[in-house]
Amino acid sequence: QVQLVESGGGLVQAGGSLRLSCAASGRTFSTYAWFRQAPGKEREFVAAITWTVHYADSMKERFTISRDNAKNTVFLQMNSLKPEDTAVYYCAAAIAGLGTGMVKTRDAYNWWGQGTQVTVSS
Repeated sequence: QVQLVESGGGLVQAGGSLRLSCAASGRTFSTYAWFRQAPGKEREFVAAITWTVHYADSMKERFTISRDNAKNTVFLQMNSLKPEDTAVYYCAAAIAGLGTGMVKTRDAYNWWGQGTQVTVSS
């Protein structure tokens, strides 16, 4: 059974850090990504990793995506968190390796986790 399970969300003060994890089972994936969705907002791209890494411009220099292929797990290290980072963070995966344009597209991903809440207090 294919499953993506996020963990690591929680409440953190502005300027703090969190490390999100997404454990995949049932398949191996070429592409992993993180998206986030704040209340009343569209789900937006955060970061992706294939053979290289991709970031939304607003997340560069603060967030780092990485993967452990042996454990079939992807991580998102989030530093210098701001209140505007508050959102539900979703892990996504695609069997195919996605190009630069496609990694930012929700429809490109085959599988999604249920999300983990990140709340940043001011």
